[in-house]
Amino acid sequence: MTIGASFNQFRDAGPDDVPGAPAIRLANLWYYLEQRRDADIVAVGEAAGYQGMRWSGIAFTSEFDLLERWGGAPYRRSSRRDRPWKEPSGTIVHGLLEQLGAERRVILWNVVPTHPHDDGRERSNRHPTQAEIREGIPYAERLIAIVQPQRLIAIGRVAERALADHKLHSVRHPAQSGATAFRVGMRAELEALDQF
Repeated sequence: MTIGASFNQFRDAGPDDVPGAPAIRLANLWYYLEQRRDADIVAVGEAAGYQGMRWSGIAFTSEFDLLERWGGAPYRRSSRRDRPWKEPSGTIVHGLLEQLGAERRVILWNVVPTHPHDDGRERSNRHPTQAEIREGIPYAERLIAIVQPQRLIAIGRVAERALADHKLHSVRHPAQSGATAFRVGMRAELEALDQF
């Protein structure tokens, strides 16, 4: 799959990748989805980030999460870096899900499941273009159709606009000083679903 000028971490490798990195990331995603087979929530963010999904293959998830939060195997790192990558937004998201005992109730995804970055700066994040968002939407819609979640949650405005044709709930993205609002909104969404 090619989505605009974004880096497809499931197909491509960079100089900091271990041998076979795309296959490792794809296997990580497969394990993640398999473990969440009974998830009742799909939460969709904007795009893969350079500290998280770019290396792990899983939205809002860093190599640190794979190793420290989830105990490693079957998950594996794909970077050559001495220390595992740690993603700020992912730390907030997984911290809350872990606190609420909801880690396996929620499948995290991105409207653009590949990594948009600035030209010549692989370790950067940029907002996806409108074309990249349009190209990514079918992948999100396919996941939603397969999972048929009881609740679809957009994390941030990009996802909210991209999935506007769906019945969805929205929460603030945790980046850019949004951590508290994200925690309050996501907690409320999980509690509301539990009341049914």
